[in-house]
Amino acid sequence: MPAFDLEFVRRQFPAFDDPSLDGWAFFENAGGSYPCRQVLDRLFRFYTATKVQPYAPYPAAEAAGAAMDEAYARLSALLGVAEDELHFGPSTSQNTYVLAQAFRAGWRAGDAIIVTNQDHEANSGAWRRLEKTGIAVREWRVDRDTGLLDPADLETLLDDRVRLIAFPHCSNIVGAPNPVPDLCAKARAIGAVSVVDGVSYAPHGFPDIGALGADVYLFSSYKTYGPHQGVMTVRRAVAENLENQGHFFNAGDLRKTLTPAGPDHAQIAACAGMADYTDVVHAQHFGATAPPVERGRRVHDLFRDREQTLLAPLLDYLRGRNDIRIMGPTTAETRCPTVALALTRPGTEAAAALAQHRIMAGGGHFYAHRLVEAMGVDPEHGVLRLSFTHYTAPEEIDRLITALDAVL
Repeated sequence: MPAFDLEFVRRQFPAFDDPSLDGWAFFENAGGSYPCRQVLDRLFRFYTATKVQPYAPYPAAEAAGAAMDEAYARLSALLGVAEDELHFGPSTSQNTYVLAQAFRAGWRAGDAIIVTNQDHEANSGAWRRLEKTGIAVREWRVDRDTGLLDPADLETLLDDRVRLIAFPHCSNIVGAPNPVPDLCAKARAIGAVSVVDGVSYAPHGFPDIGALGADVYLFSSYKTYGPHQGVMTVRRAVAENLENQGHFFNAGDLRKTLTPAGPDHAQIAACAGMADYTDVVHAQHFGATAPPVERGRRVHDLFRDREQTLLAPLLDYLRGRNDIRIMGPTTAETRCPTVALALTRPGTEAAAALAQHRIMAGGGHFYAHRLVEAMGVDPEHGVLRLSFTHYTAPEEIDRLITALDAVL
């Protein structure tokens, strides 16, 4: 792995040059990352020169449509999916809700779906609501102590009635990635669809979704250095059999069947900036060009390697305390850098105390209400969550540890 060029990477994020943020260390990236310069440039350009109805027969509209088309082409190539398998919506929660309605139309009463209590509510609640319509909902439950899902427990829930299995790539509390390719293969073996929530994983490196084998994969671009959009990939063979959720006259266009309302043209166009960012990071660290999905893999591995290096000293410090509980794995190799801590004081209070030390962190249940409760923590009491990404500096980790020493 090449040496990580932190100075170069931080130059890609205008937030690090903003005077109002000077002296603050950002440890709530799981709630939303800083946007990269490439995204902001594209967003500014769209609003400045092409904020018109796209695809109309005049230059500004043609440029607007081309900018949106570029986002579909660049991002789908990076993710290893076909262009018409990529969908944008206002948020992952909204995308999942629309998806649930589209699937329900093709199911019968008595059909079953499997959800977990490890999920963010976005990939749980929309599916659970279908129980009111006659769909059987089965819950794949975490271990109370570790917060992890045991694939052997999933086996006991599988049969020929199961139509869909929804689970997270990585929990936004426990932080441990699940074995997505294996779980998707289990779903496929019984003729079920796999729906993977990648919101808490994608910020740490875009996945090769084609290689994962997920029928549906969702994440939020505002957590992957982009604008506030939900990004969803749906395998073409699956999407073609879903009930149209858009206007009836758009039923033949896969890009529009899972978008009930008009999309945000400018933000879709700006999403191409996430691919731009991946490209410049790849060029800086690896030099030679490569196909988009390979560039994505290399940058993914670069980020994960960097984050594990940063995470190790934080976890070493936390393991040395006997007044906290680390939610999930305690080694850097087995989790992403989203670390939730159960404390005697409420999580929101601890986050407020850290802010006095110019540390930006969060407290609460973070929409993982069912998981926090399953692990024996009152969701109203909540946890303190510390989350970072590859652009975090080692000095900021040191400052966080010093602040935790004072606060805890």
